[in-house]
Amino acid sequence: MFDNFKADIDRYVAYSGQSKLKLLLLTQGLWATAEYRYNRWVHLKVRIPVVRQLMKLFGLFWHKWIQMCTGIDLPCSTDIGKGLYIGHFGGIIIGDGVKIGEKCNISQGITIGFAGRGDRWGSPTIGNGVQIYTGAVIVGKITVGDNAVIGANAVVTKDVPESAVVGGVPAKILSYDGASDFINYDVRKKVSDNE
Repeated sequence: MFDNFKADIDRYVAYSGQSKLKLLLLTQGLWATAEYRYNRWVHLKVRIPVVRQLMKLFGLFWHKWIQMCTGIDLPCSTDIGKGLYIGHFGGIIIGDGVKIGEKCNISQGITIGFAGRGDRWGSPTIGNGVQIYTGAVIVGKITVGDNAVIGANAVVTKDVPESAVVGGVPAKILSYDGASDFINYDVRKKVSDNE
């Protein structure tokens, strides 16, 4: 739990150059991520029944408070890798069973959840280093490959190959430029490169 959350905080520091304390106090995306990491840890690791129930009760109230204050819903039944970065808060809904890889960026107003028919009924699996822009909808039992970019307001209902940039309704591949320029952006490194 703590290693994953430390990786989350480090991503925010890299993007903003601000102190960890300031980010923890003022960044709604980190509030939601902290609540998710706690509840996921309780869900997977705490085995003493009485302690588990008390911690789950606290987690339930914390989850609801985060939902109301930030408009972000990260249920503990999702599997989110370390280094999550939520650029702006509000309107972020991630459904049960969704898997998100490491070092992914999520913008506001996105929905990732279950949908589909027949064999395609289920939840998405998002790879590592994926950039998801504002208003995107990713639904169904699909896979979004590593280093992909989901464009603003795209509706993704089919698999997205690695390093693909998709956009539109329904989403279509626009290029294979990937997300590495967005995901690996480090303010401190850029500043020292320009000096």
